[in-house]
Amino acid sequence: MMTSFFDQFASPSFLEIPLIAIAIALPWVFYPNPSPRWINNRLVSMQQWFVVRSTNQLMMPLNLAGHKWALLLASLMVFLITINMIGLLPYTFTPTTQLSLNMGFAVPLWLATVIIGMRNQPTVALGHLLPEGTPIPLIPVLIIIETISLFIRPLALGVRLTANLTAGHLLIQLIATAVFVLLPLMPTVAILTATVLFLLTLLEVAVAMIQAYVFVLLLSLYLQENV
Repeated sequence: MMTSFFDQFASPSFLEIPLIAIAIALPWVFYPNPSPRWINNRLVSMQQWFVVRSTNQLMMPLNLAGHKWALLLASLMVFLITINMIGLLPYTFTPTTQLSLNMGFAVPLWLATVIIGMRNQPTVALGHLLPEGTPIPLIPVLIIIETISLFIRPLALGVRLTANLTAGHLLIQLIATAVFVLLPLMPTVAILTATVLFLLTLLEVAVAMIQAYVFVLLLSLYLQENV
């Protein structure tokens, strides 16, 4: 029995062994492997169509040098969407509600874009820290502000994904608890609350997909500035 609503965000364990590794690796089991045949089944065709369309949208603002990241960004987006969607099922755990995991995704990928920019075009990369036409007295202040905003980017990526998923899960838990409490007391109100819960669940499904797409889209925009 949960002693707190926030217990649902605690990493599950078995015999004092954290099971978050299984929760992270399990989604890949659900995807079918492409067959060597000329014609695939509907599920594989739908999966390939979704990946291709999403990758085209992500790569559209990038030049040819950034297209090398297509496989990495597409895999990350599919991975995040799957984890977020599976976390909406009963008796499951959503690893992306852990800030440490999201920062583990955000920091290395953001740092890779910065290193690529510093290596390939250091003048342009450093030029982002000082907008053109800045008055001389404001140059030190703007450099400090732009540097802080640059280092805040991975934190914003991780916190955005964590906060949106945590808030949605917590709200679903609160409304579901209200339904069970109101059902024997006020059945009509409980039914109305259950309807709100159903609509909120649909909204959370959309949020789970959109947040994964936004996470990868922002990474592609950061990459765009450095390639």
